[in-house]
Amino acid sequence: MAAVETDLISRARAGDDDAFQALTEPHRRELQVHCYRMLGSFQDAEDALQDTMVAAWRGLGGFDGRASLRTWLYRIATNRCLSTLRSAGRRPATVWDIPGVEPPEPTRLGEVVWLEPYPDALLDGAIQVPLGPEARYEQTESISLAFVTALQALPPRQLAVLILRDVLGFPASEVAGMLDTTVDSVKSALKRARTTLQRNQSPEPPPATASPAENAIVAGFVRAWETADVDALVALLTDDVFMSMPPLPLEYQGRDVVGRFCGAIFDAGRRFALVPTRANGQPAFGAYLTGPTGVRHGTGLYVLTLAGDRISALTRFENSMLSPFGLPRSLPPQA
Repeated sequence: MAAVETDLISRARAGDDDAFQALTEPHRRELQVHCYRMLGSFQDAEDALQDTMVAAWRGLGGFDGRASLRTWLYRIATNRCLSTLRSAGRRPATVWDIPGVEPPEPTRLGEVVWLEPYPDALLDGAIQVPLGPEARYEQTESISLAFVTALQALPPRQLAVLILRDVLGFPASEVAGMLDTTVDSVKSALKRARTTLQRNQSPEPPPATASPAENAIVAGFVRAWETADVDALVALLTDDVFMSMPPLPLEYQGRDVVGRFCGAIFDAGRRFALVPTRANGQPAFGAYLTGPTGVRHGTGLYVLTLAGDRISALTRFENSMLSPFGLPRSLPPQA
């Protein structure tokens, strides 16, 4: 394998695009997930991955082989993401624009308005990656919406260190090399990042994927949402359920206020069909609003966070996220 890689590197340095693709393709998916964890945005992660590949193509002549090609690519990707995090061009907040619906007063205004979901279909082969012995998180846990959202509260350098050390298990010495810093600085940043993240951990894990428990919650949610049954919906929620709607900054916490918000949506006569998918390892749905002609137009994407046998968080994203999940922009009238 080493001889094959050496040959591919030599050919790629000579301008062979196919050789470069053969070198980098095995790492593309995991690098995109890495960028997503750092940036919290599907679109930003795609952009960072493209920038990484361009930089790797142009900089391959400087690859000296002291670290593995994979480590070298992670170094480029991490620093591209750090540049994005430090820029002022993150996704701006939007304002409420649903006519005829007046939302209740929010519990607070959120700051992670750039958050976007990640399609499970793109996780195949992306999270079953080689981990160092010091990795502390299961790969499925480290792609969850709650975890990715919590990461966004970290300063950029701490964010990078925690992902590289605790999620991927790179040794402290390699992380120091990636970030052009010292091992002591890496250890210090990791300690501070762990302290911050511990405050955001959920006490109760979700049921297993596709288990009877998960299926029951999902089926109950679909029935309640499609029939506009607020009482049935509220019965599925935890007492401290959290609802957010990036890029809207409105956030709601607590069963009563989330119930009032959903009631405001349904009381306007709006009726929806839900199309199942999965995002961040969690149940998700494309939501389609029935129009006057019966055509159902995509209005957004909902992702459920489960805790035990209840829904602990409900996150709504704009209809621009339907396409990355392979969902149509509209559905025909129901037969």
